[in-house]
Amino acid sequence: MPYYLGIDGGGTKTACAVGDENRVLATSTAGPSNIVRVGEMQARESLHRVVRQACAAASIRPDQVSGTCAGGSGAARPELAAIVHTILAELLSSPIKVVGDMEIALEAAFEDGPGVMVIAGTGSIAYGRDDNGRTARAGGWGFEIGDEGSAHWIGRTAVSAVLRASDRETQGAAVSALGQGLCEAWGVSTLLDLARAANSVPSPDFAALFRTVVACDDDLAHEVLGAAGRELAEIAAVVIRRVFVEDGEGLVRVAMTGSVFRHALLVRDAFYNALKGLAPHAQVMLQVVEPVEGALRMARKIAGQAG
Repeated sequence: MPYYLGIDGGGTKTACAVGDENRVLATSTAGPSNIVRVGEMQARESLHRVVRQACAAASIRPDQVSGTCAGGSGAARPELAAIVHTILAELLSSPIKVVGDMEIALEAAFEDGPGVMVIAGTGSIAYGRDDNGRTARAGGWGFEIGDEGSAHWIGRTAVSAVLRASDRETQGAAVSALGQGLCEAWGVSTLLDLARAANSVPSPDFAALFRTVVACDDDLAHEVLGAAGRELAEIAAVVIRRVFVEDGEGLVRVAMTGSVFRHALLVRDAFYNALKGLAPHAQVMLQVVEPVEGALRMARKIAGQAG
């Protein structure tokens, strides 16, 4: 019986699924494998671990896998894809294809059909494809200069919002609930220390603050999450205009994936409402997509083509 392996490698975690022709047999998760963010050594450790764990859970050996597809943020770049391919080839002897995370996410949501996928995890990007296979993307320019609406952007924007709000308060006013939460998350006691940590070199892990912002029930946190949803709607609308401009009033399917959409209802709501205003013919799929399912589906196709 042939077995297939799909991998979704991100800046926070790596997911893997092993399946046969029709079913998912086992899944596993490990640490981050985005080479740009964590380096080749950490990526190798995460990828090897997630493959071994998934194969063990499915009661198979890595050399029994007939085809593998790995998608990851940054993996669309040929030089990074080559590194990931080499790392996986250390364990797997079957055909391996490495693609960008947007490709496996699009496959998971629409298979070979048209649609727009918006990814909001550690980073963010929108990617779309029409009936003729024409594609377009928007966003995804990296956490230092872009990735609006991502976990990193939310963390950084939350710190900025807290510090700017403190400037407007009278001296001696109590720190906001969001400010207290951010200080606790980074292990500092004052807003001045929070500012110093935010401006440190190398840059701190702003994405790690995302869960704190989501858990904080105050107006400032809600403003940040709402802004994230609107930013993500903006890049989705750009892709819709570029790819489906000739479709007129025809519906355009839009899907969501990533930890931000999965864990932040306020972001999903703001995204949905803003996109309806920017692109009234957008039809948003409410269920958050699992990209690893697309990677597994692509792995089956790769093995079939190789055969």
